[in-house]
Amino acid sequence: MSIPRLPRKKLKNLCAILLCSTSLLLMMSEGVAHPVLQPGKLISYTRNPNGVAIKTEHAQVELTVFSPGVIRVRMDKKSLGSDFSYAVTGQASKTDFQLTELDDKLILQTSALQLLIPKQAFSLRFETPDGVLINQDEPGLSNSWIGDEVSSYKTLQEGERFIGLGEKTGNLDRRGSAYTNWNTDAFRYTGETDPLYASIPFYIGIHHGMNYGIFFDNSYQTDFNFGASNRRFSSFSAQGGELNYYFIFQPRVADILRAYTDLTGRMPLPPLWSLGYQQNRWSYYPESEVMRIAQTLREKKIPADGITLDIHYMDGYRVFSWDKQTFPDPKAMTARLAKLGFKTTVIVDPGIKIDAGYATYTHGLQQDVFLRYADGTHYSGEVWPGWVVFPDFTRAATRSWWQAEVASYAKQGVAGIWNDMNEISTWGQKMPNNILFDYDGQLTTHKQGRNVYALEMARSSHEGMKQASGERPFILSRSGYAGLQRYAAIWTGDNTADEEHMLLGVRLLNSLGLSGMPFTGMDIGGFTGTPTAGLYARWMQIGAFTPYFRNHAASDSRSSEPWTYGEDVLNISRNYINLRYRLLPYLYSSFHQAASSGLPVMRSLAIDYTHDAQVYSRHYQNQYMFGDAFLIAPFTSNKEFGRLYLPEGEWYDLYSDKREPGKQTKTLELRLDRLPVYVKAGSIIPMQSQVQSTAEQPEDSLFIHVYNGTQSSSTSYYEDDGHSYAYQNGDFYQRQMHFIPERREIQFAASLGKHASKFRKLEILLHGFNDVRSIAFNGKTIDLETRRFGFFGQGDGELNVSKFTIPNKAGKITLNY
Repeated sequence: MSIPRLPRKKLKNLCAILLCSTSLLLMMSEGVAHPVLQPGKLISYTRNPNGVAIKTEHAQVELTVFSPGVIRVRMDKKSLGSDFSYAVTGQASKTDFQLTELDDKLILQTSALQLLIPKQAFSLRFETPDGVLINQDEPGLSNSWIGDEVSSYKTLQEGERFIGLGEKTGNLDRRGSAYTNWNTDAFRYTGETDPLYASIPFYIGIHHGMNYGIFFDNSYQTDFNFGASNRRFSSFSAQGGELNYYFIFQPRVADILRAYTDLTGRMPLPPLWSLGYQQNRWSYYPESEVMRIAQTLREKKIPADGITLDIHYMDGYRVFSWDKQTFPDPKAMTARLAKLGFKTTVIVDPGIKIDAGYATYTHGLQQDVFLRYADGTHYSGEVWPGWVVFPDFTRAATRSWWQAEVASYAKQGVAGIWNDMNEISTWGQKMPNNILFDYDGQLTTHKQGRNVYALEMARSSHEGMKQASGERPFILSRSGYAGLQRYAAIWTGDNTADEEHMLLGVRLLNSLGLSGMPFTGMDIGGFTGTPTAGLYARWMQIGAFTPYFRNHAASDSRSSEPWTYGEDVLNISRNYINLRYRLLPYLYSSFHQAASSGLPVMRSLAIDYTHDAQVYSRHYQNQYMFGDAFLIAPFTSNKEFGRLYLPEGEWYDLYSDKREPGKQTKTLELRLDRLPVYVKAGSIIPMQSQVQSTAEQPEDSLFIHVYNGTQSSSTSYYEDDGHSYAYQNGDFYQRQMHFIPERREIQFAASLGKHASKFRKLEILLHGFNDVRSIAFNGKTIDLETRRFGFFGQGDGELNVSKFTIPNKAGKITLNY
């Protein structure tokens, strides 16, 4: 019998496999340590009130049931350490579960899912209660260690998509890509740059009509692979520490975000002024230039609420100082700005200049707050002031010291703190790993401390301003870690004045929204470089539909205020800023929803239309919802035509009220003066009269726009004083608004809370109710008026709507049409 001859390449590969297998067998027989260590066989287990502790051949494991749909996995090749996290503030709830032992496996089961744990080779398989696979460790790879690096390998499901992971470039669907979390000063980053400024190791997997989330709470450098360079697995790994992750299974992506923010906390309500337009530049100085910008905004009727000061307000870039030549009386200046309706935000970097005559530095030395090397000497790096030292924000005493320093800004009338350069950024961009971090009493190195540094700096700034002012502070951060939403908004750093970079910014904000961060923004117009007039106009339009609306430009680029690009661009910019201010009741209510549920203000279509393949198409992945009602379709300014996708439902063109069916694609003829915006049928949108800042009281009518449709819908309207914490003690005004087409009814539930609405009247404007001539209210018939209405004011894109006005009473209001 002849033996078939193999081609040389295949024979070579077969020999390599045989040699590898032989080597592994020899290593095992000779007791040589395997370079990849896996947990091995299950040796023993102990049930506890919240889960089960497991010992395997090579690992210690704890499985904790946090809730029916959330299971925490902790695993290490040694005894598990103390349970500490900067990200997680939620506690496990008392949850019924069953633990069953069979001959070959353990089964941990809740009402929402079951977890299968084979005894022969430890791994985890998550299933629905009826046995449908959700997620599983990849057989043969499972979980492992290579030295201190720990990894978890998950079977790549057919058609599986991956979304989220925070501030990451690339496409909405992460499938086929890999990413690293290591907070980095990524100046002039591109669409392929990774890592960026912030690390949020949380993603959502989607397949076969199901969704799950994984939050890997490990602050070492982490790496995520979603099928990059392989077709077998997705994986996540860390350069040190435990394998410590939370598996979240919920029916909707919105529910996964709620569960994730149950763990990591939610954004507190921000001050109302921070939702207004913010004008910034690197840098506005001296004081006369700051006042000129503020007065020009008012003269040209461009609504705005904030002026932000970059590094040149300081004395030699020393934080907590002012240049007395250019800003001789900061408190008087902030008071003058306040009279014009402006709040002042200042940049604050972590680097403290080494200067014996500098009070902040000497106080820090006295209180021993600065990072040190392993030999006890202070670490110094070089940034704007020259050579500096850095506070160790992972130390409680340092946070208290910083809070006291921050109080000086509050006393000078500053309302917002902008934390920059907090990755930590230093010239050279390579901090040594032998720097020690206190890590709240668990001494560690830069390798574990870096990614949480900005989080704890934002925490310190937030708590310092809150204590000093008694008001809600506004904190903006460039960097962060999971849980940052509890303390700060985030913006996407030093972007570029480029058409595609504008759309990249949209995807970054959508991804941050999918990762628990609702208060997000980007530098409108681009930080570096000079935008064309068209690009600037389009970016201002998009900016009006982002949570944090800030214009910013670098010192070596042209002035980038709205009036610097000519009258046409000024009018376009003013139109959309005006619209944002009229939408403040809607926007503030959306922020309240985010603070209550974790659902972002700016929402990728993957949240509401998760299993619609079109939303992941590169043609449509930039589209997003702004709150419940608005669908925004961003396009570059240099295109004459664009492709739009309308998801399931019905949609109204914002500017014409033309009603369109969903589940269709369209080719749009694009206009520079119109950003494509659609309104979801059934939406109820509260608006107010035009104001120039949130310090100005609007007129006493709340305008309620109702868009006819075939599906019932509800929205929550919310008011409070916009600046204090009185709302936490019931001083708010909230009411549910319902559209019920099957009963031909619009209903306003009785209001909740002790706060009186600032609106005495409700003016209802009906869109798409063409056959309705009157409304029944309190047993009376109200005839409808026809009104010309334009979202940009009279004479600009007006349409016909039906309207009527009723008193804004606190009790239930029912309207039948």
